[in-house]
Amino acid sequence: GSLVAAVLAHSGRLDKEHLGARVGRLSRRGEVCTMINKKYSEFLPSMQSAEDLVAQVEGLSNNIDLLKAGIENEVQRDLNVAVAEFTELKQQLERDTLVLSVLKKLQEFDTTIKECNSALQEKQYVTAAQQLEKARSSLRSLESRRGFELKILKALGTELTVQTQNMIYHLGEEWQKLIVWKLPPSKGSSSLEAVVLSELHLHTVPPQDEDTAVPPVAAVLQALAVLGELHSKLKDFGQLLLQYILKPLISHPSLEPVPEEQPDVFILRFRSQELALDESSPMEVFDKIKLVFEVLHKYLLNVPLEQPGEGREEGRVTLAELLGELIWEELSDYLIHNCLVNSIPTNSSKLEQYKEVIESTEEFEKALKKMQFLKEDTTALLKYACNVDSHFANKKCQDVIMAARNLMTSEIHNTVKITPDSSTALPELPEPGSGDQVKVHRASSLMHNGTVNLGSESRLSPFTLCLPTCRISCSVQQLVELAYHTLLEATASTDLCCVQLFDCVRNIFQLFYEVVPTYHRENLQKLPQLAAIHHNNCMYIAHHLLTLGHQFRYRSTSVLSNGAATFVDLVPGFRRLGMECFLAQMRVQKGEILERLSSARNFSNMDDEENYCAANKAIKQVLHQLRRLGMVWQDVLPVNVYCKAMGALLNTALAEIVTRIAALEDISAEDADRLYSLCRIMVEEGPQVFTPLLEEDKNKKYQEEVPVYVQKWMTFKELMIILQANLQEIVDQWADGKGPLAEEFSAAEVKSLIRALFQNTERRAAALAKIK
Repeated sequence: GSLVAAVLAHSGRLDKEHLGARVGRLSRRGEVCTMINKKYSEFLPSMQSAEDLVAQVEGLSNNIDLLKAGIENEVQRDLNVAVAEFTELKQQLERDTLVLSVLKKLQEFDTTIKECNSALQEKQYVTAAQQLEKARSSLRSLESRRGFELKILKALGTELTVQTQNMIYHLGEEWQKLIVWKLPPSKGSSSLEAVVLSELHLHTVPPQDEDTAVPPVAAVLQALAVLGELHSKLKDFGQLLLQYILKPLISHPSLEPVPEEQPDVFILRFRSQELALDESSPMEVFDKIKLVFEVLHKYLLNVPLEQPGEGREEGRVTLAELLGELIWEELSDYLIHNCLVNSIPTNSSKLEQYKEVIESTEEFEKALKKMQFLKEDTTALLKYACNVDSHFANKKCQDVIMAARNLMTSEIHNTVKITPDSSTALPELPEPGSGDQVKVHRASSLMHNGTVNLGSESRLSPFTLCLPTCRISCSVQQLVELAYHTLLEATASTDLCCVQLFDCVRNIFQLFYEVVPTYHRENLQKLPQLAAIHHNNCMYIAHHLLTLGHQFRYRSTSVLSNGAATFVDLVPGFRRLGMECFLAQMRVQKGEILERLSSARNFSNMDDEENYCAANKAIKQVLHQLRRLGMVWQDVLPVNVYCKAMGALLNTALAEIVTRIAALEDISAEDADRLYSLCRIMVEEGPQVFTPLLEEDKNKKYQEEVPVYVQKWMTFKELMIILQANLQEIVDQWADGKGPLAEEFSAAEVKSLIRALFQNTERRAAALAKIK
């Protein structure tokens, strides 16, 4: 109750306080009257006038729109007509402008042609050529216009061609007057006689006795340059210069240029010196060519072309530059292949002297650059001269291979005798390097005494590991000498050259391996002596190849001293090559022996005189063949090879005879006697074919050793015993399978012989029973 009473009391107090303020505000009603008065008596009339004004503005806007629409309709139509007229006028103007430019070009063409003719008559060739080029430019401009073609253009083109050819003709005549060649009757010949008759005349000064002034060289050349004809003229001049002057000076050492200057002409002649060397040194050749270029530069080549304008100095080109571009490559190639190649030394000791050639080449190129004939810093000529080491190696290798090939294709039968103690004409090798000096000196001193101490009393023969006495081809000996000399040359050369020469020596032997058996195939197959010599040749080469690399190991550069410089890998191939050739010949000889024995009618029915004669003839033929072989191989093959070869062939004959006789089923007593006599011929004369040496008394030793080389010798002698023996003797020779007969024949073979020789009796049966 107390809370409500408080609130009411408070609100009553507030109303009482604000009532006065409210009454005060109401008392200001005059302000309201003023506002109403302003609104109705002052604002409304002004608003009315504003609305009237808006209505007028809208009417005016409508009028403007109507006027605008009218203007657009009328003026647009007139404007379109005007634009069409303007476009037509513009096109007409363009056509007129084009026609005017064409007429202008035609006028220019006509004017330049007239000026060209006028200048040509006055021999002002440069002006005439320039006018002709202007006319060409005008005509080109006319022809480039599309959609505008004139029939007159074809006639203008013809006229321009005629004027150009006329100009070129006149310039050609002037060129021929300036440069006159007097060539030999036989054109194209570069022989010494023809070249001596050649002359070059340069009329570079106007003659005194002519009224008309001859144009200077520069004018003719400049005009040709403007017309684009200078290149072809200069090319022809360059080819003549090469053919009749420069190349002959390089090719013919006796030829030298003779310049001669007269008041109105310069003449270049040639003369041939007598007693000249076969080859000129590069220095002499360079001097001659330099002289030719100097006089040409003075009287012809020092002509500036495309004269510079507005300080354009880089446009200046001399005739020398143009000629150099045309002929230098061919000239430098010719100099290299016909001069520098020949000057490359064939001996490494002369390489140092070659510096003169390099310096001379440098000076030659400098002189040509000074005359503006050359532009490049380095050329193929100088590069070739500076690369002398490589060229030396190539040339050396080429010469060595050619020499080796000539030796390989020469006759084999020209021989030389090789003995273990013979000193071959090989180069004296220098002392090895210091690192191996003590060791090698010690070894060489031991070998010098002929023996080597092995720590005991036994000593090796001084000829141990030496090649046995035999005959080899002279060409093969020279080939091996060539290999030694080439390797010796390699040790004194640069690393690159050393390797190249070493490879060259290997190539020599590989070439021998391929060439000789092919080139001499027919002779090696037909002629036993050549086959034997070829066998020796291969063994001789193999013998040297064993130590060839080792001998130079300590004398070569580091490139080859590491053990890679060896030829040992070629040794088996050469031994096989020699053996195969000789064995092929042995097969041929064996075939002939068997063929001769086949005519002996199986040695049957020897009681028939005809059969006996046939068998006797066959035996004689075989012995004759063996004697002939013994003679052709005598003093050629090493003794041991000779004896083995002859022993093998004699063994073939004896084995065939034994086989044929052992196969007989019936041998009468007369047959046995005759067979025995035939066999005795073989036994007596067979050893006589062993004549390995020229000295007869020394051959007896080898004839006595026949059983060593003929495997069937004892078999043959046992067969002879059987042919003459009775049954008991045969049984004794058999000696229960322990006698000499049992060593050579089987029981079956002995039984077969007994059955053939003896009739069927109890004694024969008893004898056969003992052969077991």
